[in-house]
Amino acid sequence: MRDDRCRTYETLGILMTFHAFPSDVQGKYCLVEAVVPPGLGAPPNHHAGETEAFHVLEGEIDFMIDGEVTTAGPGTHVAIPDGAVHAFTAKGDTPARVLILNAPGTMHETFFTELGTPVPASTKTPAPMDGPPDLARVLSVANATGMTILVPAEA
Repeated sequence: MRDDRCRTYETLGILMTFHAFPSDVQGKYCLVEAVVPPGLGAPPNHHAGETEAFHVLEGEIDFMIDGEVTTAGPGTHVAIPDGAVHAFTAKGDTPARVLILNAPGTMHETFFTELGTPVPASTKTPAPMDGPPDLARVLSVANATGMTILVPAEA
C-alpha cells in the first residue's frame, strides 16, 4: 500500500523519484529513478547486506566496481555484488536517467531521503548544486545507515 509521503527528492545534485519504498512492497526492495547530471553520481562506497542494481534508461554512466570501470548505455543492467566497492558518474553533455534497485532497500531509502530535499513530483531535472556537499553530514548519514563512503586520503 502506497503512502502519501513525498516521493521526489534532490539528493547531492541528483533528482530521485521513489517508485517503491520498501514499505510499499513488504520490505523487499526500494526502486528509484534517478536523473544524474553530467559529472555527478555516487562516490566509492560499499554496503554489506543491501543488494544494488542499476538499469540505464538514457545517457551513459561510468560504473566502477572493485576498481574496474565500465561504461553503460541505455538498456544496460549493472549488478553490484554484495559488499563490493562501487561508484558511478554520468558522462556526456546531458543528464543520464537510471533505475536503481536496492534490496531490501531500507538503507538506501534512509540515506537518500535524509540527505535529500523534498521537491514537487512534477520536477523533471535537478536544480544545480550551490557548492560542494557537506561531507561531514554525508558521512554521518551514511554511517548511521550502515553504508561506508570511501574518502580519499588528503595529501
